[in-house]
Amino acid sequence: MKVYLDNAATTRLDDEVFDAMLPFMKEEFGNPSSIHSFGRRTRSAIESARKTAAKLLNVSPAEIFFTSGGTEADNMAICQSIATHGITHAISSKIEHHAVEHTLQVLEKEGKIKLSWVNLDSKGNVDLKHLEELLANNERSFVSLMHANNEIGTLLPIKKAGELCEKYNAIFHSDTVQTMGHFAMNLPELKVHLVTCAAHKFHGPKGVGFLYISHSLKIKPFIHGGAQERNMRGGTENVHGIVGLAKAMEIAFRDMDEHQQHIRGLKNYMIDQLNENIPGIGFNGETGDSSLYTVLNCLFPASEDAEMLLFNLDIAGIAASGGSACSSGSNQGSHVLRGLGVDMTRPAVRFSFSKYTTKEEIDFTINKLKELFPVKVTA
Repeated sequence: MKVYLDNAATTRLDDEVFDAMLPFMKEEFGNPSSIHSFGRRTRSAIESARKTAAKLLNVSPAEIFFTSGGTEADNMAICQSIATHGITHAISSKIEHHAVEHTLQVLEKEGKIKLSWVNLDSKGNVDLKHLEELLANNERSFVSLMHANNEIGTLLPIKKAGELCEKYNAIFHSDTVQTMGHFAMNLPELKVHLVTCAAHKFHGPKGVGFLYISHSLKIKPFIHGGAQERNMRGGTENVHGIVGLAKAMEIAFRDMDEHQQHIRGLKNYMIDQLNENIPGIGFNGETGDSSLYTVLNCLFPASEDAEMLLFNLDIAGIAASGGSACSSGSNQGSHVLRGLGVDMTRPAVRFSFSKYTTKEEIDFTINKLKELFPVKVTA
């Protein structure tokens, strides 16, 4: 049996999405910047996709800018907001995705900003009181706080954070890569200026995403060399990817209640089974309603084979992760868990679920874990 429990890294492409993309990979191949009929048809597909994404988020199509994915969108939001508005102070957290953390650290190293880290509790919750202190005690700030942590699943009270940023005239960016397509979002209500999206996190294609930029915020272009995306992002558009993104988003919002119930049920079931069968099991981050229902980060008992846990799961046919897929080539361990003071001598595994995950797959995984962590019988 092969079990895929690494959906926070990427998800399987939905068949409906593939079917929507296919014509734009074969018959509809025109360059959308061309004025002839071939180009006009692909241009129309892009604008239709833009309208779909905007409608689902209750924003204007002119506020949606397609990118190559979440990392580019994060870089564009951070670098161009700070440069355009002359921001010299930024606030973020030590458990942000590296697309945010490293970008801000580069700007700090270049002397362009002073960077402040907001306090977190042991489960990764942002200290909103400290956030307000940082906002009040510094000149206009750029704030970047992710909606849900990609490794531990802890959710930010994004509306409250947005209200604080509005109070102190800060620019508020939130990396919503893990939550887009999994939660309903009315962006104007959240008081957020910029949010990022990557289609492959909700059964769309890899290599495409978008940046939402509120009409209330103007920023300079990020990639030069073409007039695409209303002069904001040069380069021929990834037409079939954009079409796939919109279709995946449409399906995600259409079936959201059903998928939330299914996935949350599997997560809760796995928590119960782990507590029952693995003595000493722990969990990193929040696991209840204030958590991302697609992610479960488990802290297993220390053992001689701790370093081999992911490898042994893979040998058993189970795909899981020790943290962010973007950091999988690093031997430094999870910067998220280290930042929260988690015992790094114990093996941590992120299991992440999707609409395709089944109860049988959870049972199979639990049985394999029981073999890896047998209950010690004392005389």
